[in-house]
Amino acid sequence: MLFENPPPEKLVGIAKLAAESEVLESKKRVEYLEIETRQFIGRCSGARMPFVWTVNPYRGCEFGCKYCYARYAHEFMELRDPLQFERRIFAKRFQAAAFRAELKKVKSGESIWIGTATDPYQPAERRFGITRSILEVFAHEQGFNIGITTKSDLVARDAALLGGIARRNIVHLNMTVTTLDEELARLIEPMAPRPALRIGAVKRLADAGMRVTVLASPVMPLINDSEESIDAVCAAAAAAGARSFSAATLFLKPCSAQVFLPFLAERFPRLVRKYRERYENNAYLTGHYPDMIRDRVKRIVARHNMQPRDAEYRPEDWQPEPQLPLF
Repeated sequence: MLFENPPPEKLVGIAKLAAESEVLESKKRVEYLEIETRQFIGRCSGARMPFVWTVNPYRGCEFGCKYCYARYAHEFMELRDPLQFERRIFAKRFQAAAFRAELKKVKSGESIWIGTATDPYQPAERRFGITRSILEVFAHEQGFNIGITTKSDLVARDAALLGGIARRNIVHLNMTVTTLDEELARLIEPMAPRPALRIGAVKRLADAGMRVTVLASPVMPLINDSEESIDAVCAAAAAAGARSFSAATLFLKPCSAQVFLPFLAERFPRLVRKYRERYENNAYLTGHYPDMIRDRVKRIVARHNMQPRDAEYRPEDWQPEPQLPLF
């Protein structure tokens, strides 16, 4: 399918900023650009999301996960080919003072998550270090409820910095490990670090005193949904020192289906008809199957004495900022 982008003179807003972005570096398959950012912290609009505020240091993600639900984000920039999401990576121009000022709108008790639409530790982070810059701001703050979700072992680079932040803020670290089968992982997450590297990062973070949750998500029907597969990830997470474990079934938005279904046709052709039938009318599975997976995960969590999600806690130097009265 051919996707054509509109001419630059017809673009407005974020699409115009994207078109005017300076190319910072080009590699064989990926182009890095710098984009001006009006605000770094956005309010979450999804009812299914367990957080209030979101931070995404980058637009686009080089990992190229076949199931990625965030490809639609490039459509806001009038980049219509879903593969551009993993090939045109925009690094947001970061200013510490502006970010610190934005934090004032986050009230005590509200959670702020880094990496909700793109991985904050994707390869671009090695080049630009924006996630690290964000954490350096939080290192001077207190009383925040911070979450990070990644599938990169690069997060262990910041173990010491995160440990310091966690003494005065609530910090939840989520590491996604979809499968321990490295061949399967390379198919579904072609540019992401190997599962063994991710589990190694969990251990390094746990050894540094961090509270880590391992997510075996998404659970894809007839691909990685067996009890043996999910149990193997949970067992490895427990051995590495993770506090909790969770897994949820695949949801397939139209932007994801444009990549995922052709991938199935190439690698798992026998599953194409079943997936089309299951996801034809709804991006989310309902009925017996998700209930079965929830029960399966519950058994596995209990088997390894894990928590289903990291329980709320208070760090050793917790001093949330007092809330001013409304009147």
